[in-house]
Amino acid sequence: MDKIILIITDNLPDQINGVVTTYKNIEACAIRDGYRIVYITPGDFRYINCPGYNEVKIAFARKIGKKIEEICPDHIHIATEGPVGLSARKYLSKHNYRYNTAYHTKFPEALHTLFGIPEALTWPLVRWFHKHSGKVLTTTDTMVKELRDHGFDGDVISWTRGVDRDIFSPDLRENFPGKYLVCVSRISKEKNLEDFFNLDYLGYQKVMVGDGPMLETYKQQYPDVAFTGYKTGIDLARYYANAEVFVFPSRWETFGIVMIEAMACGTPVAAYPCQGPLDVVDQGVTGSLRENLRQSITECLVLDRNRVEQASHRWSWEEAWRIFRDNLVEPQL
Repeated sequence: MDKIILIITDNLPDQINGVVTTYKNIEACAIRDGYRIVYITPGDFRYINCPGYNEVKIAFARKIGKKIEEICPDHIHIATEGPVGLSARKYLSKHNYRYNTAYHTKFPEALHTLFGIPEALTWPLVRWFHKHSGKVLTTTDTMVKELRDHGFDGDVISWTRGVDRDIFSPDLRENFPGKYLVCVSRISKEKNLEDFFNLDYLGYQKVMVGDGPMLETYKQQYPDVAFTGYKTGIDLARYYANAEVFVFPSRWETFGIVMIEAMACGTPVAAYPCQGPLDVVDQGVTGSLRENLRQSITECLVLDRNRVEQASHRWSWEEAWRIFRDNLVEPQL
């Protein structure tokens, strides 16, 4: 019989973000290894959208313990620190179940940017949430160091990410009549997208792929930017493959899967030298990291697209699954 991994998340399965993408891809690897992944999500309860930020779901996770007991998992993983994750943590800790957790998002920074909540208030809560985790999985070695610097004293594991090469490929590049720079992101305040929108790079169209709470506002403010809305699969891959440069203006990512999706299509990445890009971009090979994005773009334009694609092969979902699997803990001692 397949071993059951229960993943508890505050994301709905059809949401488009790095957290959902990660678990969907490692699930495919898990199935091949004889595991079955089961989810508890906001869709299992009554939930509302967070006011002003519809992508965040506030679920009323009543009787989550009953659901956990019915699933009877071999391993338990709490993916997010939202209401569903909090309810699960409360139940599991009360009944002395062991579990591991993930730190995907810069939670304190996000709350400060979106709602003005001081990080000094939220970091203690984040430490408390992960305190009893058997293993805390985060995205990069840099994030491991940051969590330790913020007082995490248990096992904190660097957990890589991957890319689906059946979808993201240089083979999708075509002979387009015009040249463009592309950014793919959730369109929200904390993503620092204004730095991309305000770029004036002569001869290049700016294309913004994605959706989010600030979309209509930015459409009005930046009429020179082509906003495409959400794209997925091959449609998304075509935007990556046919761009001259992928521009990543965010300064608060723990990883940024969109960067390696662009690289897998042969498109170099222009970004700031900050957490996320520093762990993902090979300077002068797969992209350029400068405090001046225009300089980064200029340096990216001369990079060999074949080398960009080849260097991207160090990222794989098979390795991400191996790390996840090897750090699962038994629910009971």
